[in-house]
Amino acid sequence: MGRNAAVEIKIAYIGGGSRGWARSVMTDLALCPQFKGEMALYDIEPIAAELNVGVGQAIFQHREARTKFRVRACKTSAEALKGADFVFLSITPGPMRMFANDIDIPARYGILQPVADTTGPGGISRALRTIPTYVAYAREIMKICPHAWVINYTNPMTLCVSALYAAEPDIKAFGCCHEVFGTQHKLARLVEQYLKVPRPPRQEIQADVAGVNHFTFVPAASWNGHDLYPLIARHIQTQGLWDDQTEFALESRARGRWFTSKGLIAYDFFRRFGVLGAAGDRHLAEFVPWYLTSEENLNRYGVILTPSLYRLSMWDARERDIAAYRQGKRAKPKIETLKRSGEEGINQLLALAGLASLDTNVNLPNQGQMPDLPLGAVVETNAQFRKDSVRPVVSKPLPAGVSELVRRVIATQRLTLEAGLNKDKDLAFQAILSDPLCRIPVDRAWAMFNEMLQANKAMLPGWGL
Repeated sequence: MGRNAAVEIKIAYIGGGSRGWARSVMTDLALCPQFKGEMALYDIEPIAAELNVGVGQAIFQHREARTKFRVRACKTSAEALKGADFVFLSITPGPMRMFANDIDIPARYGILQPVADTTGPGGISRALRTIPTYVAYAREIMKICPHAWVINYTNPMTLCVSALYAAEPDIKAFGCCHEVFGTQHKLARLVEQYLKVPRPPRQEIQADVAGVNHFTFVPAASWNGHDLYPLIARHIQTQGLWDDQTEFALESRARGRWFTSKGLIAYDFFRRFGVLGAAGDRHLAEFVPWYLTSEENLNRYGVILTPSLYRLSMWDARERDIAAYRQGKRAKPKIETLKRSGEEGINQLLALAGLASLDTNVNLPNQGQMPDLPLGAVVETNAQFRKDSVRPVVSKPLPAGVSELVRRVIATQRLTLEAGLNKDKDLAFQAILSDPLCRIPVDRAWAMFNEMLQANKAMLPGWGL
């Protein structure tokens, strides 16, 4: 093999009908000349995978593509996994109507959730649907391609990765999330503003990462030898920064900018606890009780609720594509240019293949990288990606107050995991009651919980519902 010859790999993509992640991965892969090979797509909706085969062919045949991959749809997950070097897991756990229920049912009981895919009653509900699926995939992977690296993109991230390791402790799996990238961009803007230099790329921001997915923090950050914490302390004193942001929130809602915020909740953690929040405000707000006391209070921080109708509209677009395919209306994908997604999945593969090195944030069982938290709990810290190795980096300790908040989240997640593994209704309800967003009378919480179980009944076999 020549020195610059591309390495041949096989990627199995479970959830290969994804309209987002799968297409981003294929685009990034097409711009990576170090790899060539095959991408096998599997989806429980076969037509969705077939549609992405067409997208993949258009991407890899594009004039800007720097490599070639064979993209094919598989009828079974086993077929996709056979001979795989890497496995991507990116699924939607159940129909989108169930995701809408995760938002709407708690809302009827007075519990608000901007996202509802990680924590809160909605996140717990989603986890109960997801855990048995991930247990099955873990066992199938270890049977068919036990040496493959498994990269999870599905939420709830922590519980998906936890389920993989609970089922198969020797699996080589980790979870990826891009929330920290937004914080690096935020810190790069502070570097530009206060150090009077051109804005650096986010990759130059050295950010320590600690916490659990979507409830992550940056206990230390630097750029080019400059400690960035004094800049954050200076920034939160900016006149007008803490003004009521309701007008901004209402404008965002009117324009359908559901994911927009000003980062005030992340800064508020710095103001109250001395550590910067590393996830987006919509996620951070769901892990504590004081931002979601009302929609008006959330709006004060410039954050809005994402309505279930928006989630359903995204699903409707996919269903229209599938219906058109069934009718023989197979429009050829039009791709004007190939643009990198900014995600790190392909860079991680390069490092694991021994073609590069990479240090980045990742979700892994705690081996001591967060000494103050329970061993075995899936936590998010930085890690070193090297050839066939992911080694977590010990994080700087979190302040005592935030560490205790994270510990409580882990306790609730462990209850949820055990409930999902054992189909235990009592444990699942205890998880609901333990969640900080559940501030309603216990009898109403019980009614809400049972309504959510019934809404998930089709995906909870063995629960006796």
